[in-house]
Amino acid sequence: MSVPTLLLALLPLLAIYLWQRLRYLRFNQHASWPQLPPSLLWGHMKALNEFVKRGEPRRHIDHVFGEIQQSLGNPPLFLVDLRPVVGVIGIVCNHEVAEQVSRSTKAFPYSMSKSPTMKPLEPLLGPHSVITAEGEQWKALRKRYNPGFAPQHLLTLLPCIIDKARIFIQCLDKYVQTGEEFSLEDRCTSLTLDIIGAVTMDTDLNAQLPTNQQSQLAHRYRQLLASYGRDGKASSFHPTGLLKPFILLRRKILVHQIDLLLKTHIETKFAELQTTTNKSFSRSILGLSLQDIDYLTPRIIHETADQLKSFLFAGHDTTSILLQWTFYELSRTPRVLDAVRRELDAIFGKETSSSPAAVAEILLAGGDEYLSQMTYIAAVIKEVLRLHPPSGTARYMPPGTGFTVTLPDGQTMCLDGVVIYGCATLVQRDEAVFGPTKDEFWPERWLEGTIAGGGAAVKGSSRASSDDSWENVGGAGTEQIPVSAWRPFERGPRNCIGQGLVNLEVRVILACTVRRFDFGKVGLGAVARDAQGVPLLGPKGQLEVVEELFNTMQVTAKPVDGTKIKVRYASWG
Repeated sequence: MSVPTLLLALLPLLAIYLWQRLRYLRFNQHASWPQLPPSLLWGHMKALNEFVKRGEPRRHIDHVFGEIQQSLGNPPLFLVDLRPVVGVIGIVCNHEVAEQVSRSTKAFPYSMSKSPTMKPLEPLLGPHSVITAEGEQWKALRKRYNPGFAPQHLLTLLPCIIDKARIFIQCLDKYVQTGEEFSLEDRCTSLTLDIIGAVTMDTDLNAQLPTNQQSQLAHRYRQLLASYGRDGKASSFHPTGLLKPFILLRRKILVHQIDLLLKTHIETKFAELQTTTNKSFSRSILGLSLQDIDYLTPRIIHETADQLKSFLFAGHDTTSILLQWTFYELSRTPRVLDAVRRELDAIFGKETSSSPAAVAEILLAGGDEYLSQMTYIAAVIKEVLRLHPPSGTARYMPPGTGFTVTLPDGQTMCLDGVVIYGCATLVQRDEAVFGPTKDEFWPERWLEGTIAGGGAAVKGSSRASSDDSWENVGGAGTEQIPVSAWRPFERGPRNCIGQGLVNLEVRVILACTVRRFDFGKVGLGAVARDAQGVPLLGPKGQLEVVEELFNTMQVTAKPVDGTKIKVRYASWG
């Protein structure tokens, strides 16, 4: 028999093998997982697309996953088979399972490994990022940078934060005068870039100034962020985008330009470091990176640049998103805004309500003494992060690793070979934990002595901690909220190193702005009014809106329209 004839005879056998293999992968390999009915050809891609089309197509994928979870009977985790495009993904919706994924154990001291699906973020983070590093390499990096986020050191950053907040307030004053609408995302991003630039690099990015006055690094970095798109159409994740090759090329050029700027900055700072007798003079990320370095090699420069990029991204993005949603939630919840303003009056004096400068002077003089009194504001921040977490976390263990979790019903499940997505949005809106108010903005749930289920708050002591740990979680009514049910910064050894800085920044900025300005959403999320133009107050204490504002996917979860608003001076008295 000739070779071509033999090959032709083997083709049916090959076809049968491939068909059986595909059937195994689709229907048998993960049959024990809760999931939608899979398709032999498409897995769950077709079913996922059908769920996406049922609602606003730009909404964040977390909300689509929530709809799928509900259709499956609310399991603690479920499976989505997106092979061969992405892979097999396990969606974690339960805090007990999420805790097992993130915690340190004897067998897995650094918890479950980060997922290779984070590869598209490499232009923003660099290949040597502390965010994606593993094992001993990650441990060494984390140890190196911990001093930069120690509580007492963070308080030394108050003058910088207040200085940048002053520029932010000046911008808002101009918008009050002109009456024009603007993107709060742009303003908050510029503010937080300014702060993290100083904290990370010991430099002033001037990101809040007009484009021609910004540093080249700030300008190029904003261009790089913009290349990821808006309205859920981030080009690197959009497989049908015809412009994708050109956008990726543009992104590569921007990364090269940013790396050159960072290289120059690193070399300049290293030269300064060599001329001082105290080589640990700075606790910035750059200063800590260069500690104990005698010779600046190309590899050290490259790795240091990657850490700077990582902290620039992670350090500005979460805080910007948190500020946007906080201003928005306060603008449509009069009772909460009133409570925040009364707390600030009690701390700083009512006479300072229209004077951010006076608040700033008090903060500079008293520091933590005043910040620690913001118990209700801490609860507000915590509640905003519960409802609107900027991102989840993706983890992965190769087949054969033996990473197993126990479900609430006692069943065990091996997670090997599955990308595990810890969906903070679903974990933090679990009705089993947060009850019927799970989707409501109700900061009082984090305060002791409050009435369960919403309504008027009987304010007692706060368990919305104002320290770095965020661990002291209070209860709703008589039932305690598990600590592991609140995880916007994740938990375990790989939790966010900068969460204390986020907490500090937002409290300072709110203290300086909330009593001076009233924010009004334009477009999505705008307040509904009656025929006389009076805002309509809903039964749950929030103003009704014409159409709900929602998050979209733009690397992280961000308000879909850039948070278009108008601002005026507050009339509260």
